[in-house]
Amino acid sequence: MKIMEKLFSPIKYFGMVILFSWPFQIAYGFLGQAYRPLLLVSMVMAGVATFIYGKYIFKDGFKNAGWSWGKPKHYFYVFLLALVLWVFPSILERTLGWYLPKPNQGFFDFVPFFLLSFILTIVPAWGEEFSWRGYLLPHLLLKYSPRKALLLHGFITWVWHLPVLCAMALEMNGEPIANAIVVLGVSFMPTIMHAVVFAYIWGKSGSLVVVTFYHILFDEIRDALDATYGFGFFGNYWQMPVLVFFGIWILQKTRKNKAFYLND
Repeated sequence: MKIMEKLFSPIKYFGMVILFSWPFQIAYGFLGQAYRPLLLVSMVMAGVATFIYGKYIFKDGFKNAGWSWGKPKHYFYVFLLALVLWVFPSILERTLGWYLPKPNQGFFDFVPFFLLSFILTIVPAWGEEFSWRGYLLPHLLLKYSPRKALLLHGFITWVWHLPVLCAMALEMNGEPIANAIVVLGVSFMPTIMHAVVFAYIWGKSGSLVVVTFYHILFDEIRDALDATYGFGFFGNYWQMPVLVFFGIWILQKTRKNKAFYLND
């Protein structure tokens, strides 16, 4: 543990992840929505960089990554959370007439889209979770207090998404710089707090598989709903305040319980 603590450098590690993964995010920003699979490649490359870093550069291994399957209840809880974040607001806004869904779209359009995207996202989502929760967070916990480690790992994940966030700003109507400021500002707190939620799921289950399962559910329920029924304002943004609430609650609960997150 002491050797790992002395060797690990968050700056060097993140620099390598950026070197391997950002070119694909940047390329997507220039090429547009037709090249969205580049984002999946970026997620995979984050995992590749992490493996090279831990295996061959610092040689500190992946002992605390979370090598277990978790329990059935963990999968149920994260599935329920994903439904609360995406399906609940979507149903509510359509029931109350706040949003009219796209015409000629229904359950039998949603399910095939979701299943296919779920399968395609398994490896990319695992690559990201292996990076942030399986490698980065355990190392930060050896250097900092639990709260500081959680917040720092959340900030790093937000920075990692910057090329994609800037690409989103460029796709919006209006002044690009103003759009970028808005997108970055609006995404800052929810992204960091969502990383804290990811960390809690990983720590509670002791499993990279469970947190990867949640990652896929979060991304692909969102994308499948967006591609079929569509979202109104409430459906699109409901998850932000909810994740901020959960993130703050977890930070208050965590305090000095470092052992909760170290999956020996």
